[in-house]
Amino acid sequence: MKTTLKLFSLLFVLTAFISCSEDDEVPDLVPVQSTMASDIPAPQTGGQGEPTSGDFTKFSFATGAVTTSDIEWDLAFRGTAVAVNGGAVTGTADEPARSGDGAISIQTGTFGDITSAEGLTFTQDADGAFAIPAGSDNGWYNYNFMTNLISPIPGKIFVVRTHDGKYAKVEFLSYYEGAPASPDGFADTPRFYTFRYIYNPNAGETNLSE
Repeated sequence: MKTTLKLFSLLFVLTAFISCSEDDEVPDLVPVQSTMASDIPAPQTGGQGEPTSGDFTKFSFATGAVTTSDIEWDLAFRGTAVAVNGGAVTGTADEPARSGDGAISIQTGTFGDITSAEGLTFTQDADGAFAIPAGSDNGWYNYNFMTNLISPIPGKIFVVRTHDGKYAKVEFLSYYEGAPASPDGFADTPRFYTFRYIYNPNAGETNLSE
């Protein structure tokens, strides 16, 4: 009788363990995606002291492409201005409405240095100010009036919280069509973004290393 009870108890514990293991099974994570976005257009009218206007070009990290969606976009580009899908409209003409929870954390270092979004402080667009500040030497670029050249600031890495709460990191590489190695500010066509990025498509995951 005692032997039967022991066997029954052992069987009960084993069944409970298997059941618990199945219930607690962690789903496989989708691999972190490292890629390049090339020649994302950012046309505008005006500039050079005149008011700027025109639609922003919206980009989705989930698809790795330009999108026309009013909801499923993460960054948007027009001229040198970069909007994030979170916060409030800045008051800029023709900018998209913010429908998500996107935000930006500006970091200093190499692309490989930034390996996680854990513990970073994020800023959203707000009335009168983009989360990536506008103007030469303020945000992502420097403007050299002698050469008429807009160049990404070395060592500036932008960690993005996407519209739906996932994470990416971005390094801007070029503002000119075809991303020439030595751009000519008077000859090459501007307002075409090339940037590399790593996107983590897993909800709640902050890893940003390959």
